[in-house]
Amino acid sequence: MIIVDTKLKEREAQGNPIQVGIIGAGEMSAGLINQIERYVPGMRVACVYNRTLEKAQRAYQTAGVSEVSVLTSANSLDDCIGSGTASVTDDPGVILGAGRIDVVVEMTGTIQFSFDLIIQSFAAGKSVVSFNAELDATVGPYLQLKAREAGVRYTLGDGDQPGVTLNLMRFVQGMGFKPQVLGNIKGMLDHYRTPETQKGFAEKSGMSVDMVTSFADGTKVSLEQACIANATGFRVAKRGMISIDYTGHVDDLTGRYDFDDLQANGGIVEMVIGGKPGPGVFVFASTDDPVSARFLNYGKLGDGPLYSFYIPYHLLFFELPSSIARLVDFQDGTLDALDSLSVEVIATAKQDLKAGDTLDGIGGFAVYGECENHSIVQSDGLLPVALSKGRTLAKDVPKDAAIAWSDLKPELSGSVESAYRAIIA
Repeated sequence: MIIVDTKLKEREAQGNPIQVGIIGAGEMSAGLINQIERYVPGMRVACVYNRTLEKAQRAYQTAGVSEVSVLTSANSLDDCIGSGTASVTDDPGVILGAGRIDVVVEMTGTIQFSFDLIIQSFAAGKSVVSFNAELDATVGPYLQLKAREAGVRYTLGDGDQPGVTLNLMRFVQGMGFKPQVLGNIKGMLDHYRTPETQKGFAEKSGMSVDMVTSFADGTKVSLEQACIANATGFRVAKRGMISIDYTGHVDDLTGRYDFDDLQANGGIVEMVIGGKPGPGVFVFASTDDPVSARFLNYGKLGDGPLYSFYIPYHLLFFELPSSIARLVDFQDGTLDALDSLSVEVIATAKQDLKAGDTLDGIGGFAVYGECENHSIVQSDGLLPVALSKGRTLAKDVPKDAAIAWSDLKPELSGSVESAYRAIIA
């Protein structure tokens, strides 16, 4: 937040806050609304879209905003912004069409709806901050291309592990070190968790059961690490990542990686299961400079060749306003995919699946996601997990087998699949 906080205070003093339009009013969105409205000077939540207006209104009320207008037109939103009145709508076009909205924040966690909404935002001249690793891991390069063509910006936001990791990576690079491992510290992993096993936890946490299931079965962390890989060109050392199971501190793991292999891969994305400090992120980096190496040793970071840097937390929506301000005021993206995919997340069978079964997608009963290098995904014709929902199997697929496009019945593709095919063409 350094520099960003100064700029936001300047905006507040000038009476010129960043006007944010939020798409979706789920748990993370409600937290963001509370954070901006209560604690972020120089920024306002101008309007929230949600299919259920009551949910959006409730999020504002929780944030201490009592006066909320229900809008049906973009002109009325511009008027509300002028008068400082918060608003909600069940038509996303109201936000996209308002001239005084500075940025759109997409927080629905969907695939098809989110993709279409982001593309529509670009067409309306709106930059987008996304909190959707599922979508970015699959078609991030396409969204970056379309944003550039429209003369706007698109980035994946801070607060979730991908953004936090990229911030740490940039910090490490700024000191002259070369990142070799970009890691995620995960508490547990069980590929066979289902909405049935996670139902109680979902109800207790107030999150959707499919989201909670994707956390437990490893799909979410795989998608997050794929986002990081696709923003850096890093790869995975093996399908599913090495995934060291270790309950100690990640500092102790710098000797567990083959340094020559890391250099041959150009760096890898990785996760550690059960490690500390959780739920944080880490960067293992190297240096060729003997002066740097000497002072890293003096600073108690060891003898190399890998040195451990970490952040012991990721703060969800608390950190997202920083990404919003960075994009609007400094044209600085938190995590921007490169022009092509480096790592994909493939659909792998949670159980023995039969011909005629319909896949239920991320966080369901049928599949879990695993990271695999893009070159192998394409050579083997494997199915991305984010494109699996609703697809029907033409063949039996055994438990723990990767599902291929050739295992599916031919069906019409949607706009997300079309975008994916444009990337890999």
